[in-house]
Amino acid sequence: MAHVERKSELRRRRTRRAKIRKLRERLAKAKNQAEADQIIAKIKRISPFWSPPQQVPPQSQGK
Repeated sequence: MAHVERKSELRRRRTRRAKIRKLRERLAKAKNQAEADQIIAKIKRISPFWSPPQQVPPQSQGK
């Protein structure tokens, strides 16, 4: 009987991962900070331990 539960768990995990992937894509395309905060809140509801990526300032190419 545990095998059926394992399949359910894997399906939930795959669905969660796919949903987070879609939300991260939307976060990358967010037009303003309010929209980004709303998407981050949705991701946090799905995966509480997820942390948003730190924005790295672009490095200058020339000296």
